[in-house]
Amino acid sequence: MAKRRSLRDGDMLIPLGVLGVIAGVDAMTSPGMVVTASFGVAAVVASALTTVRRTAAVAVAASVLAALSPVWDHNFGTLGWWVRLAMTVAIGALAVILANVRTRREQALQRMTTIAEAAQRALLRPMPGSIGSLRFAARYVSATEGALVGGDLYEVAETPDGVRMIVGDVRGKGLDAVQMAATVLAAFRRAAVMEPSLTAVATDLDNVVTAVAGDEDFVTAVLAEFHDDFTVAVVNCGHHPPLLLPDGDAGRLLDTGEPQLPLGLNPTLTSVTSRMSEGARMLFYTDGLIETRNRQGAFFPLLDSAATLRIGSLDDALDGLLGQLDEHAADQMDDDMALVLAEVVVCPNSR
Repeated sequence: MAKRRSLRDGDMLIPLGVLGVIAGVDAMTSPGMVVTASFGVAAVVASALTTVRRTAAVAVAASVLAALSPVWDHNFGTLGWWVRLAMTVAIGALAVILANVRTRREQALQRMTTIAEAAQRALLRPMPGSIGSLRFAARYVSATEGALVGGDLYEVAETPDGVRMIVGDVRGKGLDAVQMAATVLAAFRRAAVMEPSLTAVATDLDNVVTAVAGDEDFVTAVLAEFHDDFTVAVVNCGHHPPLLLPDGDAGRLLDTGEPQLPLGLNPTLTSVTSRMSEGARMLFYTDGLIETRNRQGAFFPLLDSAATLRIGSLDDALDGLLGQLDEHAADQMDDDMALVLAEVVVCPNSR
């Protein structure tokens, strides 16, 4: 609270400083050189920076200085003095009106932002830290300023057939991509616990996307199913393969079989099973990660950053990766990005 109050107090420094400068210049120049309504500028500046009450205070101060200007201008009661005072009061009143309009719009925008953030968080639920012998961490970076999520998606579900997960990327951006992502996530949450196999889940999602997508819309996705015997089945629908980080070995892209079409384009769905050793980590990601270019046009070298994903906790590893990505991109990221890092551990009661 104290910090917020100090920030508000700081909003007054600029308009009061402007008022002081104008008064000083006015006092040092001859009356013929003075701009008649110059004192009102400070109130206009305040209307863009601070509250209605503080703007009104600056307007009153400007009007008082305009009324007292004959002390140094020696023009009390003249037409020029009355014109200056009237224009300063009028501009001050206008500044108060402008400040009121601005604050009302900011309050409305804040309410809309709060509602949008709640909707976005409902769309992309927090990733659970652990399920059985698996640990998870996730990050989402939206390319849209002020947005929490976009067209990328991820979800994990514990089912009788194993822990099932999806990471995907909707073609396009904006509200249409968000709506498609919401549709795919809702379909996955239902199909993951109802369908008997991972390919059946993918088939269900393909049918849903086909039913709602336009002619050029599709969703790339990779689906995974983790089992207690440290095996993972993967169905890849036109997506980038996960990065496997075996404990102590160099990272490599997981073999997900022959490239297939994305969801919505009737892919030929096959499942490929691989083994993960205890302590192994696996990174699922969208193309916002590997298609980020530096100033020279080079893509982000994911395999060269594999060592970073083994350092510390899962959250620390993802933060380290994002730090390297920021250095590579030089603040030029223009695509959404979803990251999920999974790790295989052994529960004490399973030994």
